[in-house]
Amino acid sequence: MAVTLNPRAYKHAKELISDGNFVYDERDAWSEHQPSAQEENEFIRRHGFAEYGKWYLGINDEKPEDTKGHYEFPFGDFKKVHRCGLLAAESRAGQYKHYDIENAAHHLHGLLDERKAASDPKRSRAASAGKTARGHSAR
Repeated sequence: MAVTLNPRAYKHAKELISDGNFVYDERDAWSEHQPSAQEENEFIRRHGFAEYGKWYLGINDEKPEDTKGHYEFPFGDFKKVHRCGLLAAESRAGQYKHYDIENAAHHLHGLLDERKAASDPKRSRAASAGKTARGHSAR
């Protein structure tokens, strides 16, 4: 099986994170947050496979492009990137030795963490004042 990184999905995820369109959820929440088969089918019906594919970090070139099987390693709910989806994709990609996908998911997770930290007023103020989050001097 030849599964490779989907550059369109990687770019889409970076843009979503940059725009603040993400959910900073718990690691194990993906089973509850990932779209159902019915939600996937409805999304495909409304938007087509090209848009559907932008939500999957992996492409399986052994499957036809106009099938769900062509796309692997989901990371969002068709609206926002989910932290738990990135963590699941990173872990599963590593298990199956799809290192390009594992590294991309890891990088996206890092971007999400940075964006979250920058939007946290307590952490931002403390960091900008040279202090830790508890208000102590960082020196």
